[in-house]
Amino acid sequence: MDEPNATYEPCEFPVEMTDATGERITLDEQPERVTTIGPSAAQTMWEIGGDEQVVGVSQFAHYLDGAEEKANVSAEFGASVEQVVATDPDLVLAPNVSAQDVEPLREAGLTVYHFPEATDTQDVAEKTETIGKLTGNCEGAAEANAWMNANVDALNTVSDEADERPAALYPLGDGFVAGGNTFIDEIITISGADNVAKEYEGFPQLNDEVLTELDPEVLVVTMPGVFLEQEPYDTTTAGETESEVVVEVQWLNQPAPRSIVEATHTLASQLHPELYDESVYVERSEISVQSVDAETEAETDEEESDVEDVDEETPEDTPDDAADVSTPGFGVVVALVGTLLAALLALRRVE
Repeated sequence: MDEPNATYEPCEFPVEMTDATGERITLDEQPERVTTIGPSAAQTMWEIGGDEQVVGVSQFAHYLDGAEEKANVSAEFGASVEQVVATDPDLVLAPNVSAQDVEPLREAGLTVYHFPEATDTQDVAEKTETIGKLTGNCEGAAEANAWMNANVDALNTVSDEADERPAALYPLGDGFVAGGNTFIDEIITISGADNVAKEYEGFPQLNDEVLTELDPEVLVVTMPGVFLEQEPYDTTTAGETESEVVVEVQWLNQPAPRSIVEATHTLASQLHPELYDESVYVERSEISVQSVDAETEAETDEEESDVEDVDEETPEDTPDDAADVSTPGFGVVVALVGTLLAALLALRRVE
């Protein structure tokens, strides 16, 4: 049997965890009804096999299979407290973008777990593992993370072979761009490019002069043809060469395992077409995980099997007469008989 890609701790309830606000969350049993007020949490629930537990999603989770059957809990901005309460959730999952909604939901008597901002694959892995533990989907979470990591490793191999890493930029409009320490910066890096705005953390608004000086060679966009002809991008190398790579918006803006896999493969295939082929993609079916309990049990069985396989040492067969001599105490008897005979002979000699 092949070695598993990862191991995991089986889920246990009750479970206690502290969220990004310092709130201690306690769940006595696996939640049957989960409402997600951010699309990344919904995507994660789908990915770890918890979609049937979900009763409410935001409007931006519409692309997930079956999401249209869930209650839409979005308001004009953020989540609607009334609609979330109406879903009667055992647990509400609130990603970082939903920070303003957390307290009103708690004041309404709901159990809410608020996540910190996820800016890299490690953050996404921790977030996925946490959602797995809170919802009783630990195996699915471990498998999703192992799948994500396997694809990141595969793409790192591609980018390592590239002669050059193009200078890329993700514009959002009105001078806003994705800078360093962001999920999008991580996606660009894994895909085999360098974010020219990396020195600016977060999502800064830069003036035209700075954007021109950054001079990206390629624009990362979710809608083709929007920025290349706009100032100041039209005067950059990307604008002059009409170079852009396109990826679906949900994969760039929703930090979750599938987002990382889909976004990085989509971008890498466009950034390095000479190196990328479909064999780089690691299918989910290729991933296997094992609980630490099963791993320990397997190791114990293997050790016991090794002991049973060891041949016991057995003495070689010996002739019957030799066996008699080797009988415990026989030497003493022989010596005693010899002594008696000698005594009798001595007595006879004396007589």
